[in-house]
Amino acid sequence: MASVVAVKTEKRPAADSQDADSNAKKPRKLLPSLKTKRAPELVLVIGTGVSSAVAPQVPALRSWKGLIQALLDAANDFDLLEEEESRRFQKHMQEDKNLVHVAHDLIQKLSPRTGNVRSTFFKDCLYEVFDDLECKMEHAGKHLLRSVLQLMESGALVLTTNFDNLLEIYAAHQGTKLESLDLTDEKKVLEWAQEKRRLSVLHIHGVYTNPSGIVLHPAGYQNVLRNTEVMREIQKLYETKSFVFLGCGRTVDDTTFQALFLEAVKHKSDLEHFMLVRREDVGEFKKLRDNMLDKGIKVISYGDEYADLPEYFERLANEICNRDVSTNDWGPPSPNGEEQQNGFNTQKSLLQDYHS
Repeated sequence: MASVVAVKTEKRPAADSQDADSNAKKPRKLLPSLKTKRAPELVLVIGTGVSSAVAPQVPALRSWKGLIQALLDAANDFDLLEEEESRRFQKHMQEDKNLVHVAHDLIQKLSPRTGNVRSTFFKDCLYEVFDDLECKMEHAGKHLLRSVLQLMESGALVLTTNFDNLLEIYAAHQGTKLESLDLTDEKKVLEWAQEKRRLSVLHIHGVYTNPSGIVLHPAGYQNVLRNTEVMREIQKLYETKSFVFLGCGRTVDDTTFQALFLEAVKHKSDLEHFMLVRREDVGEFKKLRDNMLDKGIKVISYGDEYADLPEYFERLANEICNRDVSTNDWGPPSPNGEEQQNGFNTQKSLLQDYHS
């Protein structure tokens, strides 16, 4: 394993030198309270900012508004909406109504129930919107996913508000199978929260490959919300681990995220979570930092541009994972050693990709 560390640390100076030549600026320093965390102490929260960095050509990945517009365009292309209905949805978007509610209403409209059977028009629209994501992934975005996968293989948990499966697609190309979970499967969600499914990605709004699991309002997750065992384990994560919000604009205001993690957790200011954001407007940045501290979240600037995020997060992942490799102490091995073997295989594939 010593050679793994050596290969990675040798790569970094060349990259730093190249950055200095091309950008003439110093990379942001890593916050000590974050870089000294161990991977199993982290829950990575992946937002739309990550997906839009990975596949910027896909407007549906950039924001709620982009997703709704793409679904609306697909519905119109397939003649699934009357003109009046289409105008009404378009007007609600222009008026900046609650976009989650607009999306929920559109999904309901595209999923009419006839007798005991739901139509699959919503599924058709989803596949039209997210078609061929694999070919639309860009190099810089893959670097970001590589760092997420690296932390995941070292013990970090991952959840996302996104419908796409970009991380799962990337991992498959690295020889690691990640399972996509949604909140309709209580048993698997419980196991994820108990850290028995480390190689799984929890999509709290669902994933497009399973349209029946897509729900945008907490009322749709009544089974999970009423299951005291599941909720206790989920909320324990927010109390005992550090959440790292990556590419997340308003995730903490997301009604489903609040129902799962925030509403039942008291003394949030005593917690230590992290939010990586771009520092564009100094005033807005300071305001966000002050507001998030009340929720126990430290807002950290990774740089002034979106392009700074992959490099910053790569340095962070390397710092954390190299420490874990040197101590070899991120938790008990699984009975058959499968988890450690998966981690080893992915470490090798990451190195191969690193030199490609």
